Amino acid sequence: MKVSPELYEKLVGKSKENKYHNIKTTYDDITFDSRKESQVYARLKTMERFGLIKDLKLQVEYELMPKFELNDKTYRKTTYRADFTYVSVEDDKLHVIDVKGVKTDVYKLKKKMMAYIHKIEIEEW
Repeated sequence: MKVSPELYEKLVGKSKENKYHNIKTTYDDITFDSRKESQVYARLKTMERFGLIKDLKLQVEYELMPKFELNDKTYRKTTYRADFTYVSVEDDKLHVIDVKGVKTDVYKLKKKMMAYIHKIEIEEW
């Protein structure tokens, strides 16, 4: 029996490799950039269900530098987008999570800027 691409995608989920060889994975009707990221989400959802964490959010954006102009040139704002954020129930602390396979130079710089500007240390899972 031949299955249409649309039906196959619904049954199995969409898979596509990117330049870092991650495979996009759909879990809980959410498409993640990697299988590892979907597994972290599943773990965090379980922790939330058991009351260990609260306020679980995906793809939270933090501004690192606002848009500005210099010599008639406009520079776009610079942001960091966290994979996940949550608050631990035990100590009411905000956790910012990045699921990393490859730590690029841009990521390393943004991690340092997050610590300096927002006083937030990114946790890598």
